[in-house]
Amino acid sequence: MPGTFVFKSLKPMTRRDFLARSGAVSTLLVTSRPASAAAQPQVGIPASAKPLFVSTWPFGRASNEAALKVFQAGGSLLDAVEQGIWVTESDAGNGSVGLGGIPNAAGVVQLDACIMEGVGHRAGSVAALEGIRHPISVARRVMEKTPHVMLVGEGARQFALEQGFEQGERVSPGREKAWKNWKAQQDAKRASKPKGHDTIALVGLGPDGHLCGGCSTSGMGYKLPGRVGDSPILGSGLYVDDEIGAAGATGIGENVLRYCGSYQVVEYMRQGLSPQDACLETLRRIAKKDPKGFDLSISFIAIDKQGRFGAAGTGSGFQYSVTFPGTSVVLQSPGLTAKSVGPIGGNRPPVK
Repeated sequence: MPGTFVFKSLKPMTRRDFLARSGAVSTLLVTSRPASAAAQPQVGIPASAKPLFVSTWPFGRASNEAALKVFQAGGSLLDAVEQGIWVTESDAGNGSVGLGGIPNAAGVVQLDACIMEGVGHRAGSVAALEGIRHPISVARRVMEKTPHVMLVGEGARQFALEQGFEQGERVSPGREKAWKNWKAQQDAKRASKPKGHDTIALVGLGPDGHLCGGCSTSGMGYKLPGRVGDSPILGSGLYVDDEIGAAGATGIGENVLRYCGSYQVVEYMRQGLSPQDACLETLRRIAKKDPKGFDLSISFIAIDKQGRFGAAGTGSGFQYSVTFPGTSVVLQSPGLTAKSVGPIGGNRPPVK
């Protein structure tokens, strides 16, 4: 039977807190289902509570809240997603997004981003973009002003300059100092492992039922110059289908890229799974095929056209942000490990 749960606090909380607390801020609908090893409560918002914004990580909450303000001030859903992501791109303290991010192995920050809207299945993307403050906006301009979907490297930079986009340092002084220290410590015979691989992926659902999404990152820290992860690749770091829903990814991009992860999440929703179960099933499918099993460091967020949302990650899961009128919270997603689900490919709900 359906039940109604409400938030009492806007502070970060665990999933258990979220399901247990009640108050007067705003309602979320949670539908119970028969218990199984993979079954999770299905969470959504009333139709009257839209727009809904869901993003990766606790830092996504500020982006969600900015997106909501843009929409409530009369901006389009696409405007809201774009300008919400600006907040994280502008955060100099964020080592994974924007020009404040960790540079590549050559000491330069290379940015990746994409944006997609459900109406018309339009999309734009940029990769390995240097010295431009808001790559998400360049991606949108690629979508709206060119016959292309993706521009990369110096071509993307020249396009951004021609379009008048704001420039910035190719690496911040603080990150450059850290890079020099890293460079000095390298063994000539063995490169150290790259570090840092988070992303701002933000998906939105409007009151009219239309969907949009965006994704932006500075990529894996100390990566090889020219390396591109999943974030600007449609179907990997982000995918939006106006008939079904939207999904975004974060983590080690190579592990998402090889399986078109966000596209798979949306396709599982098309088959009837809830957003959260679609995220979990995608992780299971990847882990079943990948030699690393569940040691993948990847996570997904998702929303569907009905206003349900969810997320899941390998290991212990990850925190993601949810915002709609009257409510803005950080939630803990379920994790997925061999111990938590048993043998890969085993106990799971049937997929239609």
